Amino acid sequence: MAETAKPLLIKRYASRRLYNTETSDYVTLEDIAGFIRAGREVQIIDLKSGDDLTRQYLLQIVAEHESKGDTVLPTNVLTDLVRAYTTNIQSVVPQFLAASFEMLRDGQSKVLENLTVIPNPLHSMPGFDAMRKQQEAFMKTMMGGLPWPSTKPETEGAAEAPEDLAEIKRQVAELQQKLSKL
Repeated sequence: MAETAKPLLIKRYASRRLYNTETSDYVTLEDIAGFIRAGREVQIIDLKSGDDLTRQYLLQIVAEHESKGDTVLPTNVLTDLVRAYTTNIQSVVPQFLAASFEMLRDGQSKVLENLTVIPNPLHSMPGFDAMRKQQEAFMKTMMGGLPWPSTKPETEGAAEAPEDLAEIKRQVAELQQKLSKL
């Protein structure tokens, strides 16, 4: 991710147009959402008053995505958020949500870390390589020859032995026969 120390400053003019101070051009809400997806922090301020409008615009981005069918927040969560504004637990909700998203980010980064560690512990599992080859052959057959991403570590050789290929073809033929019987 392209995280930087200071947030990208977006100024809102009286005309409600949003101005990116780094690139000196106007941006849309979708552009701002793209910056955020790329790992960039943003700050949106009103040029005239100096008010921080970041929260307002972030909520607007979420609302627009939700209205387009990009459902991220289930109705019961939205209901609970509205309910939190009308009760005295309002002060607990922001900390709870922040902690929940922090745990989600940590969990995702740990999973990604474990998948990219070479050697991956799964690669040492007996029969893993044969299982991987079978899975790739099966998926190639099912996907009509479209490329299937390899799970091999980059340190392994790229070429398969001809006898391995023959074995895979035999196994695929067996699978096709079993599927046709079903």
